[in-house]
Amino acid sequence: MADWDIRLASVSDVEAVADLRAMVLRADLDRLGRYDAQRVRQRLRDGFDPTHTWVIEVGGAFAGCVALRPAKDSHWLEHFYLAPHLQGNGIGSAVLHELLERCDRNRVLVRLNVLQGSPARRLYERHGFTVETEDPVDVFMVRKLPQ
Repeated sequence: MADWDIRLASVSDVEAVADLRAMVLRADLDRLGRYDAQRVRQRLRDGFDPTHTWVIEVGGAFAGCVALRPAKDSHWLEHFYLAPHLQGNGIGSAVLHELLERCDRNRVLVRLNVLQGSPARRLYERHGFTVETEDPVDVFMVRKLPQ
């Protein structure tokens, strides 16, 4: 696994994150008949909150991002994107493990949604997420606190 680090995002990261989102989600959104190059980027811009977002860097270069947004009874894991050439090397799993450990220490439940048919679902299941509900586009998952 390559050396990686995370840092708090800044407003200036939004375009790099929006472009990565468009690249990473394209295959799944195409399969679901929902890909729109402008909309996929704009939805990220509209919801981007650097206060709860981290940039993932590999070798000091931008490699991805992840957000953990506080909500009423849980945190929402959102915008978890890793450059395609770095996927499958353990970086995503290591980043997710670190964030989940923080939530466990604070006794915070974690929720997320993943697109139907996305291979990312297997990553989340390996880390203890289970399906709460689903619709034709999204699978909503939750990770209960360890006992």
